[in-house]
Amino acid sequence: DLSFEDDPFNTPGGRIAAFFFPIQRRYQKLLDDSVPFKKGRWILTASLFISYCLRVWLLNGWYIVSYALGIYILNHLISFLSPLVDPDVEGGVLPTKADDDYKPFIRKLPEFKFWKSVTRACLLAFLCTFFSVFNIPAYWPILFVYFVALFFVTMKRQIAHMIRYKYVPFSFGKPRYLSPDKK
Repeated sequence: DLSFEDDPFNTPGGRIAAFFFPIQRRYQKLLDDSVPFKKGRWILTASLFISYCLRVWLLNGWYIVSYALGIYILNHLISFLSPLVDPDVEGGVLPTKADDDYKPFIRKLPEFKFWKSVTRACLLAFLCTFFSVFNIPAYWPILFVYFVALFFVTMKRQIAHMIRYKYVPFSFGKPRYLSPDKK
């Protein structure tokens, strides 16, 4: 039997937690319900990203925030394209011959977590454009050229890794086989 003094929500931090608990539960329910709607989730994220880009272009500022957003998304993209178990470290665990056992490609960063991270980052960057403290003056062409160079170097290394260990980080659905009478 708990008394009023033993109630964990009776502390100042507990009252705040009690206030945010139903909000957090609704947010988690919304995320859980959105899992099957991959195309809709990515359309939402793309529209948020396009809105952010339009806002930055129209306001002519927030280039450091844009650069940070680009680096963050690039970092998560590399994790999304990488296998969970790195063959460089674990020693060739990916199948290399046709007679090897089938091992599905397991990502270091699953698609849903990738989407969630990118969406949060775009939303945060969009919110930063409403505060002038984040509008740090910078010569944007240098940032852009540096980001493009970083993107190509990083993707070249990732593609070389894919070729070296013969894996493709995408699947195009379950294979469908024709019945013998339709061949």
